[in-house]
Amino acid sequence: MVQLRDTETWKHKAGVKTGDIGPKLGYNSKDNGWAEFDQVRIPRSDMLMGLCNVDRKGEFSITGDLRSLYIVMMMIRTQIVSKSSWSLGMALLISLRYAVVRRQFKTQHGLKEER
Repeated sequence: MVQLRDTETWKHKAGVKTGDIGPKLGYNSKDNGWAEFDQVRIPRSDMLMGLCNVDRKGEFSITGDLRSLYIVMMMIRTQIVSKSSWSLGMALLISLRYAVVRRQFKTQHGLKEER
C-alpha cells in the first residue's frame, strides 16, 4: 500500500502519477485507473505479497498458482458475456416500442378529403 497524495494539499507525492482509464464500453460499473511510480520506495512490509514476491534485491517472482491470478479476470469477462443478452434484450424492447408508435408514411387517417 502506497500513499499517493499529500494529506494537506491533496497533490501527488513526488514520483507518483495517477489517472483514470475512462468509461468502458458496456461495463461502466467498474472504475479503473492507472498509477505510475518513478523512484518511489515502498517498504516491503507495506507490499501485499500473497501471490507474488519481491525479494530484498528487488527481484520479482510469482509464488502463487498462475491460474488463481487469472480466475478473477475470467470471471468478470464471463459475467460481461452473460449480461450482454439482457442489454441486447432491453435495446430490442426499446427499438420495437419506438417502431410501433413511429409514423413513417403519410396516411389518410386524420386528413380531410378534397372534393
